[in-house]
Amino acid sequence: MSSPALNLPAPERDESSPYALVGQARAKPGKAEALQAALLALVGPTRKEDGALQYHVHRDRDDPDVFVFYEVWASVAHLEAHLSQPYVQSFLQSRHTLLAGDLDVRWLRMASPYQA
Repeated sequence: MSSPALNLPAPERDESSPYALVGQARAKPGKAEALQAALLALVGPTRKEDGALQYHVHRDRDDPDVFVFYEVWASVAHLEAHLSQPYVQSFLQSRHTLLAGDLDVRWLRMASPYQA
């Protein structure tokens, strides 16, 4: 992956909860509908992947050019496998045609107990 935002930090030694992240994507002017379509196209196949516990795409109510995604994976290995899927690689390689800037990803450590 070409973006530092997509470099997965390793789980901490004592970490046993699922691996989670939240990200934000801002569409280029006039590209919000195309970005929404591209992001939503990832939902179905991603939710079928082994280890995908949660995968959601949201659109900001106040700024419709902004999308937020939330993902929870059984492990960092499952997320790494997801990121190597051809449909994900295709989106990542073409994302700059839709995005103003790059993805803003925050890698999360669950503080609360995880309940499926």
